[in-house]
Amino acid sequence: MITFTLCLLALIAGYFIYGRFIERVFGPDDRKTPALTKADGVDYIPLPTWKIFMIQFLNIAGLGPIFGAIMGAKFGTASYLWIVLGSIFAGAVHDYLAGMLSLRHDGESLPEIIGRYLGLTTKQVFPFIACRKRSNHFFFIAS
Repeated sequence: MITFTLCLLALIAGYFIYGRFIERVFGPDDRKTPALTKADGVDYIPLPTWKIFMIQFLNIAGLGPIFGAIMGAKFGTASYLWIVLGSIFAGAVHDYLAGMLSLRHDGESLPEIIGRYLGLTTKQVFPFIACRKRSNHFFFIAS
């Protein structure tokens, strides 16, 4: 129970302390999101705040319980630390920065942004490395 409490406190501290640092480094500005500027009813849709948080929660919570249990069974205590520290320093930061990059590039997906800066070959290879489809859920904004 002590390790659970410590890890929970680490997640909360990481959210407030490291999250504030990342926001200072690459924070939001006053520009409108693609959900408002490119609203088409398909890819870019303004949504109420509760739906945005529900989508994000389902994206995160869907894999976590499955992946965490498998890692715990296979790797033991080390996976416990990896899940907590990886969530703070890797997962959360990646998701936030991917959203902010897409926002600043007018709603482009990560492969499109990568192709712009690293070339066509990298753009075509990246989706296979990342194993992710184009996802526009970053651009739903509270109306």
